[in-house]
Amino acid sequence: MLNNVANLGLILFLFLIRLEVDPRLFIDHWRVAVGVGLGGLILPFGLGYAIAWGIYNQFKSEIINEVNFGIFGLFVGTALAITAFPVLCRILSELNLLNNPVGVTVLAAGVGNDVVGWILLALSVALVNNANGLTALYVLLVTVGWLLFLVFAVRPVFHWALRRTGSIQNGPTQGMIAVTLLLVLISSWFTSMLFHRTSDDTYNLTGTGIIGVHAIFGAFLVGLICPHDGGFAIKVTEKIEDLITVLFIPLYFAFSGLSTNLGLLNDGITWAYVIAIIVIAFAGKIIGGTLAAKLNGLVWRESLTIGVLMSCKGLVELIVLVSRIYTLPSMLPADYDYRMLVSKPISLVRRHSPCLW
Repeated sequence: MLNNVANLGLILFLFLIRLEVDPRLFIDHWRVAVGVGLGGLILPFGLGYAIAWGIYNQFKSEIINEVNFGIFGLFVGTALAITAFPVLCRILSELNLLNNPVGVTVLAAGVGNDVVGWILLALSVALVNNANGLTALYVLLVTVGWLLFLVFAVRPVFHWALRRTGSIQNGPTQGMIAVTLLLVLISSWFTSMLFHRTSDDTYNLTGTGIIGVHAIFGAFLVGLICPHDGGFAIKVTEKIEDLITVLFIPLYFAFSGLSTNLGLLNDGITWAYVIAIIVIAFAGKIIGGTLAAKLNGLVWRESLTIGVLMSCKGLVELIVLVSRIYTLPSMLPADYDYRMLVSKPISLVRRHSPCLW
């Protein structure tokens, strides 16, 4: 029961994340955003892929089912490379940097980094949940097809209904809030792959939606068709954000905690990998983002600020890690990778404001 409620909260939270991302911000600052985004993605992804080799070989005897190292490395690299966009938005808002050139640059880069990160996660999920690369390619193509259907078929009708009810000009009505959430749930079901937890704490496939990737991607895609005109996205967020952050997200954290056994980190080599993961997550994003910003003509102080901001970690990383548990149940190695990686966002999430000051 807790698992189901936590998943519902996760779906709605990913929808809210997408509402916070305005694609126009990336388009208006695409040159610097691409440079900073790639710099803040490639270096930590490469370092994560490298350390994944050591983890894979160190705990190879714990593999439940044979998993190709390429897939495991892709997952670990993605977990270390992704930026927590919601955390980034909150920090910029609290520090009054949203209208600052540095803040705008980081937000634009964060949009691109966020999108690429979720694409990589979808790729790793598709590869591990399907028998071969051709099937995974089919799943990704169907996902793209579903996105095109939402954009070119559902979006015009949805926007017409919003204008007809005055929801864009005057704020969403209760009926349109219901329609929006219904679209989120339908899209989530369409992209979902369903697992149930057994008595021995493993996850078995019980059925699939239509695509079989993960429900969170369906919610994220619906956010793409929601308009930002007239503050519609902001008003939708205001109506449902408190319920999600006060009720659903704490339950999601509780589920994550119940899935975490730090007692497995019980020897020196394991803790060495924990420290190495934290250092890579800290240094890779900061160095990559800083150098990329400097190469785009910013001064060192602004470049370092951008690098620190791009290294934001938080709930998004936990989402990636927990999605590994119930969509990649055969992934190695007896949950050691999850325990080590989950310590990374916990240890890094508290140090951004002091670093910025």
